[in-house]
Amino acid sequence: MDQKKLIKMIQDHQPTPLGISNNRKYAVILPIIEKDDELHIVFEIRSKHMRRQPGEVCFPGGKVDQNDLNTAETATRELCEELGVNEDQLYNLEYLGLLVTPFGLSVSAYTGFINLDVDQSFDPNPFEVESIFTVPLSFFLEHDPEVHYINIDIKPDDNFPYEDIPNGESYEWQKLQYEEHFYYYDNQVIWGLTARILKDFVSIIKGDQ
Repeated sequence: MDQKKLIKMIQDHQPTPLGISNNRKYAVILPIIEKDDELHIVFEIRSKHMRRQPGEVCFPGGKVDQNDLNTAETATRELCEELGVNEDQLYNLEYLGLLVTPFGLSVSAYTGFINLDVDQSFDPNPFEVESIFTVPLSFFLEHDPEVHYINIDIKPDDNFPYEDIPNGESYEWQKLQYEEHFYYYDNQVIWGLTARILKDFVSIIKGDQ
């Protein structure tokens, strides 16, 4: 392989998170509406019939399809399908960033505003969404989340080649501690990836990032 061909291949490459095999790509959107003369963030409660995480609070979103042009299209498509709104009701769609988890997920997070008429409400897809609720943005600006931790143990396979690394079986593996954030509003618990994205969004608004 010559130098020019190698450079062309690198230039044509679309950057993705490195070191993650079988990376599962998702996109979510943090929706904002105007309600009662203030800004509210929209949340879903996942249907009890969903295979993954039934009954949990989340943002609209889902897995990136091969036919999606980009993750923004994924987020928009999922928002419309789940909340029952039209694409032309979504405006000021902005990219917040990429969240990569230790569990092989890469989540492209967006935020955007939804235009609802005074007498209009959401029409959620019952197969995916049990219900919808909103929380004033001011609540999150005034209340920090509770922080708890998950300890992730590293345990090599039985056939791991200890003989090929310095210190062998005495090698000191790095200990991983994963932060989980919890917001409590009325009877709702917002945690997991949703709370992590929400916390970063609030940090952006406050100027902490």
